[in-house]
Amino acid sequence: MDGSLLGDIFTALVAVFNGFIGDPVQSIWAKPLYLVQNILGGLMVGILYSLVALGFALIYKASGVFNFAQGMMAVFAALGLIYFHDRLFLPMFGGPLYGLTILASLVATMAMMTVLAYLVERLMLRPLVNQPELILFMSTIGLFFFLEGFGETLFNFVSNSPVPMAALGIQSGPWVPVEGIRLQKVDLSSAVVAVAMVAGLWVLFQKTPIGRALRAVADDHQAALSVGIPLNRMWVVVWIIAGAVGLVAGIMWGASSGGVDFSLAFIALKALPVLILGGFTSIPGVIVGGLIIGIGERLAEIYWSPFLGDSIEVWFAYVLALVILLYRPQGLFGEKIIERV
Repeated sequence: MDGSLLGDIFTALVAVFNGFIGDPVQSIWAKPLYLVQNILGGLMVGILYSLVALGFALIYKASGVFNFAQGMMAVFAALGLIYFHDRLFLPMFGGPLYGLTILASLVATMAMMTVLAYLVERLMLRPLVNQPELILFMSTIGLFFFLEGFGETLFNFVSNSPVPMAALGIQSGPWVPVEGIRLQKVDLSSAVVAVAMVAGLWVLFQKTPIGRALRAVADDHQAALSVGIPLNRMWVVVWIIAGAVGLVAGIMWGASSGGVDFSLAFIALKALPVLILGGFTSIPGVIVGGLIIGIGERLAEIYWSPFLGDSIEVWFAYVLALVILLYRPQGLFGEKIIERV
């Protein structure tokens, strides 16, 4: 190997290393607050990823079903809230424009998601009890497209509408805790809500009879039925909880992006690497996985994009999830499954 080739390799390695620390103008050594700003920004995005992934983890943990439609459920719930609050009666039907209060809108939206959960259990899950997991997964893909079409029929006129942040108590605009660091208040609200939801869900699953019943159903459907746990009722409960989580996720995503539309449902695809990283059955792991991916995406976009391309934010999370699958298939916090053969 000649000296010129070694020199080229060394130059390339130096360039990659410089990608970690940025250019001299934005070097993490010259401007440490610049690094802190990006880490905090990644944390905020990661929390939003985690909110979406929570719905997946809940349903999978309690029923063993991977609900591909969770992202569309979040959009469906958020658009329902906007409809009840802003557009309950439309002029197109010959009446004035009325809306409910925000509290009444939340109650109406949760009632809508409860009816949806009951219909999903009654019409989709109950006929598929004891079917292979692949069959259940395919049924949730069908549910995704049904909710998309049905939602466009019901809520197309409120698509792209802003979330009523003021009515929900969500403040907009930047917050500057330290000179040189700017955080969005809506992101801070998402962080508080995510922490509260994780704490509440942990209490639900670990300290309540319903939570223990849900864990029993997740372990073995037939065993749960044999001890008198109503499987159908438990599935309705967990889908209602997932609908509530989807409502919160849809509100926060809509608030951070300026409006709610059906394209937000595909953000749920970013929840897949979050689940793989944190573990499908670990609620705290989902939060940690979302934070890791959020920070990793932001730092990779800032410091590596000059060498790996501007689209690094699109594929970084999936490559990271692939690496985790190779070395720890159950995720960082997932339960290791041992099967006898």
